[in-house]
Amino acid sequence: MQQLSNRYQISLNPKYESCRDFCEHIDIHFDDQQESMHKARNEIKKIPCAGYTFVVKSFKVPHLLNRIVYTYFRGSKAKKSYENALKLQQLNINTPEPVAAIQELTPTLHKSYFISIAFDYDFTLRAPLRNPDFEDRVELFQAFARFTAKLHENGVLHNDYSQGNILIKKEQDDYTFSVVDINRMEFRPLSRQERYKNFSRLWADRDVLEIIAKEYAKIAGYDVQEAIDEICAFDQKHKKFKQFKRLFKKQK
Repeated sequence: MQQLSNRYQISLNPKYESCRDFCEHIDIHFDDQQESMHKARNEIKKIPCAGYTFVVKSFKVPHLLNRIVYTYFRGSKAKKSYENALKLQQLNINTPEPVAAIQELTPTLHKSYFISIAFDYDFTLRAPLRNPDFEDRVELFQAFARFTAKLHENGVLHNDYSQGNILIKKEQDDYTFSVVDINRMEFRPLSRQERYKNFSRLWADRDVLEIIAKEYAKIAGYDVQEAIDEICAFDQKHKKFKQFKRLFKKQK
């Protein structure tokens, strides 16, 4: 449900109508919360409201051209996050429950916020990728490969499929995966090459990629050696590109 307040354009999940006043004063609540979960280009804070624990992501104010584009031609990153979360829920793919997208128009887009319910995860994919002694590491990566196959089979392409954007909760002998940072996401049938390339942002070692590729190929019905070769090739290409960019920036 989308509604205009005095300052904000609010898309609010009807389940959380009791929190509309919170949304209409989001700037005050966000500024009052001193502790940040993450602060870089965007900032993320946990804020309580009406018995819920919200995760509120404040997006960096875009430059003027993008402010015009996001206002008149396509939705803001906050709105895309909210809409994509609803689509993922419809596909039975885990992402934190979406609460609202809030856009401040002055008259073009200024600030924007995406609110979701905090997901009680144990670690991100970064932990097992960086720790070779992580408990049940092979089984975890196999479960991750199955989760990714489910994404791809449902026509979901997460364009920032990186270590920190994959949340994991261990439940007895199984794992629950949940994806975040979902504003750059596409919903369409995926080619085999697009599927293989989607692993390239993980920044994983070859032995890990082989574990993932073998399980993914088994689930998807692909040739195992082809999956290993293609996934590793895309990984190397991405790493070389990133290393080139770092070198180029140092020389400027």
